[in-house]
Amino acid sequence: MPDDHDTMTGLPWRIAAAALAGYGIFTAGLFAMQRSLIYQSGSDQPDLELVNVPGFEAVELTTPDGLTLISWYRPGEVGQATVVVTHGNAGHIGHRVGKLGYLARAGYGIFLVGYRGFGGNPGRPTEEGLYTDGRTAIEWLARHGVSADHLVLYGESLGTGVAVQLATEAPVAAVVLEAPYTSLAEVAGSYYWYVPFASHMVLDRYDARGAVGDVHAPILMLHGSRDTIIPVRQAERLHKAANEPRQLWVAREAGHNDLYDHGAAEVVLGFLEAHLGE
Repeated sequence: MPDDHDTMTGLPWRIAAAALAGYGIFTAGLFAMQRSLIYQSGSDQPDLELVNVPGFEAVELTTPDGLTLISWYRPGEVGQATVVVTHGNAGHIGHRVGKLGYLARAGYGIFLVGYRGFGGNPGRPTEEGLYTDGRTAIEWLARHGVSADHLVLYGESLGTGVAVQLATEAPVAAVVLEAPYTSLAEVAGSYYWYVPFASHMVLDRYDARGAVGDVHAPILMLHGSRDTIIPVRQAERLHKAANEPRQLWVAREAGHNDLYDHGAAEVVLGFLEAHLGE
């Protein structure tokens, strides 16, 4: 039988083994649940009756993989561009109307892309799935008389990766990125710094920095210095990788979700007026 000394000597190893096993289970759980962590779609559905910006209508998009998705569209004034919005990882299109109402008041059209799996839409979100949903919106607008060169792609947080990819595929008039990142893999590596190789575990990578060099439209990036979800250094790296004309606006007191409390609307309107009028 082992004596007390042998038991005490083996105890630290058993503790270490248990901790390592627990850490492995935690890491495996993160990997298995990553899409539910990334896409926080919830079960709420957008309600047009609650919209305080007039002129929106619900439209149905049929994707190439057979999904029927509800999006919202408000036509712009004659000659004005239409802003196609690919939103962030939580909530639904109805949560963005109030924030972006200034675009409607300035005469721009607005198309809020309803993602698969969000806001009561069928399907499950993935990187390629969200790209497909954005492409389907652009194709719908083209069939209804709005060509790509009269479009502004507006990405919000997660949706900035979608907007960058779409901008590599269509000759849009301009791109606006609110709280952008270099890639979702780098966001994961920064957020889960205590998980080795976290960036390599990400299935949906949204490599915006790798794609932005193929964007040849004017591009504006908005970020907050106090953003604890997507560090501002990621926006700085993405801006450096982008082509001219490019602009990076950083609000010193803003975090991730409050850029419009610090003057973002005026910056966006100034950018669009400067570049769409050329």
